[in-house]
Amino acid sequence: MSSESETPNALASDVVQSDSDRHNAKMARKKQARDKIMAGKTDEKGLVIVHTGKGKGKSSAAFGMIFRCIAHQLPCAVVQFIKGGMDTGERNLITTHFADLCSFHTMGEGFTWETQDRDRDIAAAAAAWEKAKELILDERNHMVLLDEINIALRYGYIDLQEVITFLRDEKPEMTHVVLTGRNAAEELIEMADLATEMSLLKHPFRSGIKAQIGVEF
Repeated sequence: MSSESETPNALASDVVQSDSDRHNAKMARKKQARDKIMAGKTDEKGLVIVHTGKGKGKSSAAFGMIFRCIAHQLPCAVVQFIKGGMDTGERNLITTHFADLCSFHTMGEGFTWETQDRDRDIAAAAAAWEKAKELILDERNHMVLLDEINIALRYGYIDLQEVITFLRDEKPEMTHVVLTGRNAAEELIEMADLATEMSLLKHPFRSGIKAQIGVEF
């Protein structure tokens, strides 16, 4: 027979068990609903993916997908439209260890305020776009990353409608193409299958902290 001193503990145990039962039942219902949704998602296609916005992480997220492809032994490619001779961890890792799986092309010469030569910037962007088209049309590539192409498009270095038309009409059906950079055009976002805007909440640069290895490059 239970003593009175044990009664509060027994009641507390009942409350915990009741909360646990409610939680388990809720999760079971959620899983059932989720499984039903997932059962209807059976199609596959090559996606046009846009990463834009003022926040940090656009290229980082895109390279995360490139490294997933590499991890699955899926051939892929990167074309950098703006970044020039600056040493980056992603490029060093890929070109040193995974060049057989990922074709890496740094075609830009730096940001426009560094080159200070619009004609030269336009020529570099045009060459990068030609290389990008070549890589996208090569159906061996599972994914092609066009890093910072949105900046080249915004400055008018490449024709926006040409890019949209090519991605809509000529991109192989199962090839994924990722486009990064601030200020993505609304028309590009509209035609994309997946578009993400990185929002800036805080950035150390505003506190006088420079770009640091392992974080920015």
